[in-house]
Amino acid sequence: MRHRRLGDTRSAVALEAAPGEGSTVIRMDAESLLAAGAPEALLTVGQVASRSGLTAKALRHYDRISLLRPAYVDTANGYRLYRSDQVAEARLVGLLRSLDLPLDQVRTVVAAWKDGDSAAIEALIRQHRRQLDARVTRLRGSLHRIDHLLAEGLETTMSDLDTATITATAKSAPGTGSVTDERLLAAQLFNETWRLLEKEERTRQDDDRMIHTAHASRYHWGQVPDATPAHLARGEWQVSRVYTVLERAEPALHHARRVLDLCQENGIGDWDLGFAYEALARAYAVAGDADLAREYTDRALAAAEDIAEAGDRELLLSDLETIPGQPRYW
Repeated sequence: MRHRRLGDTRSAVALEAAPGEGSTVIRMDAESLLAAGAPEALLTVGQVASRSGLTAKALRHYDRISLLRPAYVDTANGYRLYRSDQVAEARLVGLLRSLDLPLDQVRTVVAAWKDGDSAAIEALIRQHRRQLDARVTRLRGSLHRIDHLLAEGLETTMSDLDTATITATAKSAPGTGSVTDERLLAAQLFNETWRLLEKEERTRQDDDRMIHTAHASRYHWGQVPDATPAHLARGEWQVSRVYTVLERAEPALHHARRVLDLCQENGIGDWDLGFAYEALARAYAVAGDADLAREYTDRALAAAEDIAEAGDRELLLSDLETIPGQPRYW
């Protein structure tokens, strides 16, 4: 490799542009380095780490995978050197990784940030939030099933999950069994909606199906002769939840209000009432009304005190922690 000698070599340092920044290796002293256009205050890995919040190990890793490359690499000792303006980029990478954003999406956001494309950044972050919400929903369901397993025993839980038999159950796919069994169909559609809520990589077609199955479940509950107002309220709650996940505030509010109406008109309390307030708090948060979201969160917290089962109370409290844009304050 050809070298170009500049200035007094007694204080020379060997600097090589990082991959992607050029391939010429230049040996020069500090004064000549500045004359060649390098920034006056290059930062070491340790300095960037202390200013950005990333660890030195993370910075080296991001260099190796070409996510955050140093401006120069000292060929004499392998030291990575960064420009001062790369600190902001390092902070951004750290922030995005703290959101559990995958590395390929971090690259996309960083590129959009450099291009000043705030709309693209917001769209990607919103999509990531929807995926995390689905993951939380799935994990919360897993915790709920664990509680049932511990309370009811393994054999009972396994028999409830037996969908391989000829007899269709609520866990079977919608339409499995007699289509004249409104109760069974309503339960199957409810569980199918929940499965879609838990799906992290939902497509537009999945979103449409989720809306239709939620409405269909609520409709079929309405056709069950001995369905209780609580069944109807839970159907309305699920429809509202679907619309909040899809960030559609108006229908989310409409169905959340129906949950509360059904509870109040029929004297329904316990966890159904608590989740009625939760649904309204969540819908108002999606609508951008932080004050009403806080008000109905407070009502849900008050209702939680009257929930008989500790597991149901904890389920409500954990659900309140996932309301968009509202940090836990209680």
